[in-house]
Amino acid sequence: MQVRGADVAFRVMGDGPINLLYFYGLGSHVDMFVDDEVPWIAGLRSFSRLIFFDRRGTGLSDPVGLAAMPMWEEWADDVRAVLDAAGADQAAIFASADAGPIALLFAAVSPERVTALVLANTSARFLAADDYEIGVDRGRLHGLIDLVRSTWGTPALVEATSPVATGDAAVTARVAARMRSSATPSGAAAQLQYLLEQLDVRDVLPLIVAPTLVLHNTRNPVVPPSHGQYLASNICGAKYIPLDASGVGLMDAHSAALKEIAQFLTGASPPIDLSRVLATVLFTDIVGSTARAAAVGDTQWRAELDVHDGIVRRLLRQYGGREIRMAGDGVVAEFDGPARAIRCASAIILSLSQLGIEIRAGVHTGECERRGDDLSGLAVHIAARVGAAAAAGEVLVSRTVADLVAGSSISFADRGEHALKGVPGTWRLLAVTGE
Repeated sequence: MQVRGADVAFRVMGDGPINLLYFYGLGSHVDMFVDDEVPWIAGLRSFSRLIFFDRRGTGLSDPVGLAAMPMWEEWADDVRAVLDAAGADQAAIFASADAGPIALLFAAVSPERVTALVLANTSARFLAADDYEIGVDRGRLHGLIDLVRSTWGTPALVEATSPVATGDAAVTARVAARMRSSATPSGAAAQLQYLLEQLDVRDVLPLIVAPTLVLHNTRNPVVPPSHGQYLASNICGAKYIPLDASGVGLMDAHSAALKEIAQFLTGASPPIDLSRVLATVLFTDIVGSTARAAAVGDTQWRAELDVHDGIVRRLLRQYGGREIRMAGDGVVAEFDGPARAIRCASAIILSLSQLGIEIRAGVHTGECERRGDDLSGLAVHIAARVGAAAAAGEVLVSRTVADLVAGSSISFADRGEHALKGVPGTWRLLAVTGE
């Protein structure tokens, strides 16, 4: 299956009453994993229609460039495309380790597709911060990345991250071989550096409306149980289950994990509120539109607006945006990822500047209320105020957006703190300077 020009491998097994997307992350391989983990896969298939896939950069899917790592929204595209290709309008998602943040973002952006979440040995943020003391120290994190780069695909890394494999040479060799087939050492290290050092999805946890089960090994050597406890404490109604196990995966907790997952997913689920979503909102408008309308006259102005609207709609389709409304001399649009919104805004500004029409744009990502085809909420107002603060020919974004595209090729210039009319507090804004 192709996703934006890249091949993504997936496999569907079983015919249970629920769709279960197994998002394993780094080390995934649709053939080798399924063949290696026969009892575990058989257990999941016993109560579900199991969809297993390799995201881009892993297993049988296309590799990724070391200097141009996919953004989380592109990896979320893999999830969406696999569900579509598997004929699953809705599915429960089981995500572990580095796949967890991407699954959380997908569940916040597309709540209508996710019936339940199971998160195993993962975190909303891995790196320590002043407001996240339970995170991993940067030096230790870099040590882990260096360890992966130097020992990926060897028994040494298997034994360091999965102590239960120690002493069983056959298991160790099998897991090491799967690592080597999943990614190169440099590729694995680059992906981990982006996912563990850049991603921070704490702000989206209150937006998770799917019933959520959090499983975490009590002796995880990389991600302590406090990370799982943080997830459960910040996702409404989430259930936390500690597993008496070691390692970063579920290798020595298969039986206990299967029991908890089966009970959680096959029980009755409460109705899910689909109105609250995480969305990226783009606002654009024509600079000096009133003066231009007066200068060229009504007939010419209407003709220019028609050209403007046509170009904007074409570029929204190209970049995966959804028009909310044309606001006279601009557009309000929704995207499921901030990088695409930024690129679309830049393309709109460039295309219309060649016709002598100056545009400014604002982008913000946050919680929105979806009412039919309309979008409302504070995030929409913030995007409008950010756009109003932009100069002619400028794409201005909130700090939230800049954080979400950290690690991408998009560069910014700090425009300082701003008071946004009608919005509490001050907001740090940044201008897009290139890619």
